[in-house]
Amino acid sequence: MKMRKLVFILVLLIGSFGFAQKNDELFKEATNLYNSGKYEEAITAYETILKSGEHSAALYYNLANAHYKLSHIGPSIYYYEKALQLSPDDEDINNNIAFARNMTVDAIESLPLTGWQKFKINTVGIYTFDEWAVSAVVCVFLFVILITAYFLAYTSWRKRLFFVLGFVMLFGAIATVYFAHLQYVKANNSKYAIIYTPEVEVTSEPNEGASTIFVLHEGTKVKITDSLNAWKEIKLEDGKVGWLRTEDIKKL
Repeated sequence: MKMRKLVFILVLLIGSFGFAQKNDELFKEATNLYNSGKYEEAITAYETILKSGEHSAALYYNLANAHYKLSHIGPSIYYYEKALQLSPDDEDINNNIAFARNMTVDAIESLPLTGWQKFKINTVGIYTFDEWAVSAVVCVFLFVILITAYFLAYTSWRKRLFFVLGFVMLFGAIATVYFAHLQYVKANNSKYAIIYTPEVEVTSEPNEGASTIFVLHEGTKVKITDSLNAWKEIKLEDGKVGWLRTEDIKKL
C-alpha cells in the first residue's frame, strides 16, 4: 500500500511539473504574440493559462495590457485590479491602471475620509493580513525572549531594560493582531466588481419596473453590498447606492 501511495505521489509531482512547464511555454508564446502586436491571440493564450488554474500578478498584468491595447476598458481595468490584489505595491501595475482609468466615462468623487479611515489606510493598510500576522508572531517571540532575559538578569538596570522592552513587544503583538483582524475583515467583507457593459442603468429597486436613479459605464469599479436573485446592490465611492443586473458586472 505504501509503495502504491509513493508511486501515486510521484506521478502527481511529475504531472504537476509537466503542467507547469507547459504553462511557462504558453506564457512565453503569449508574450511573443503580444510583442508582435497580435493582441487578440495573446489574450486567448493568456486565458488558456488562467483556465488551467494558474494565477499570478504577471499573468493578470499582461492580460490587462493586451486588453488595454485593444481599448477594452472593462477587461483591462478588471485584470489590472486582479494583478493589484496579488501585488499591490507594483509600480508598473499602478501606473498602467491609472492610464486605463483615464479611458472611463464616469467621474466619481470619493467622500471625505474620517480620521479613523485615514488611519486604517495610512497605517493598517500598508501591510496585508498575512504580513500583520507574521509581525504579531515576531513580536510574541521577542516578548518571550525579553521576559526570559528579565528573569535571568542579575543587575537591576538590565531587569528594567528587559521588562520595558518586553512590554513594548507585548503591546506591539496586541496592536499587530488587531491590525491583522482589521485587514482580514476588510478582505472578507469588501466585495468589488467592474462594470462590463458599455452603459448600465442603475435602479432604485431590484426589478425591471424600478426607476433609473443614475447611469454607469464600462470600467467603473463598484462595491457590492447585497444580492437578490439576478440583481446586485452596489455602492459608489461618492456614497450613491442602487441596483443593477449581475450580468452587467464582473466580480473581482
